[in-house]
Amino acid sequence: MALHRLTSLTIGVPDVAGTAAYYTEFGLAPDGDGWFTTQDAGRQLRVVHAPTRRLVELRVGADTPDDLASAAARLKRLGVASTAEEGTLTAYDKATAVRAVLEVAPRLTQAPVPAPVPNGPGRADRTGRRAPGILRTDRVRPRKLGHAVVGTTDFEATTAFFRDGLGFKSSDHIKGHGAFLRCSTDHHNVLVLAAPVAFLHHSSWQVDDVDEVGRGAAAMLADHPERHVWGLGRHHAGSNFFWYLKDPAGNFSEYYSDMDCIVDDQLWTPEVLEGAKGLFSWGPPPPPSFLAPDDLAALMTGAHSEPR
Repeated sequence: MALHRLTSLTIGVPDVAGTAAYYTEFGLAPDGDGWFTTQDAGRQLRVVHAPTRRLVELRVGADTPDDLASAAARLKRLGVASTAEEGTLTAYDKATAVRAVLEVAPRLTQAPVPAPVPNGPGRADRTGRRAPGILRTDRVRPRKLGHAVVGTTDFEATTAFFRDGLGFKSSDHIKGHGAFLRCSTDHHNVLVLAAPVAFLHHSSWQVDDVDEVGRGAAAMLADHPERHVWGLGRHHAGSNFFWYLKDPAGNFSEYYSDMDCIVDDQLWTPEVLEGAKGLFSWGPPPPPSFLAPDDLAALMTGAHSEPR
């Protein structure tokens, strides 16, 4: 696959300082000029000022300049203009106003993290000691950016932009509503959602295992229970464990672990998911605010009042 990872996101928010403090507490490390780093992949989030919260930019790693030229040709066939500079190709999705940048970048190699040894029925593989997950005291720090979920007023056009233009591949679909798309071996790196207004639904960040999902969320909620959105649970699409929290601007942020990995496209069959299966396999039912964030009406009003 010519594309190999989601390298970074830039989000716009009204309160940069408050949002930056949240993501620092979330476990990302400030790195100057609004940037934050993950443990394994360097600068992966930038927070900038915007009148209302939005996804400003999404950057994707590609292997070679030829991969950028191929994407430019595909975008042109879709009627989407692009701009090529040394090592980058930039294009805008009209429906969401998201700036997508393909950039020639090295592939990410993550050092293996040893898996905890579990006990089970008839299997006492860990004896004489407590489970490692309950002994950890270090702050949870995400390993890498996993994916972003963007709402769009033109589901077909935005899906085509990422898939047929940039070169993402389809992993699964939510019938008539969502497309799970990947630019790496992860199950999805972008989820396109049909919505009444363009907005960033959430960003998702990989941690080591389900204990880190729980520990990270517990720490974030200890003094701020209002941050809780949805979790703990496990998705069907992607199979990952999840817990969603809300930043001060209203964007959701997800700790996740154990995502499906698609190395050979021929061995994966996309599903069309309906009902609860499109949302989760187990866990508490999602609150209404997960499906329709509380500020959606305000975002719609703001979008309609923007000068054309």
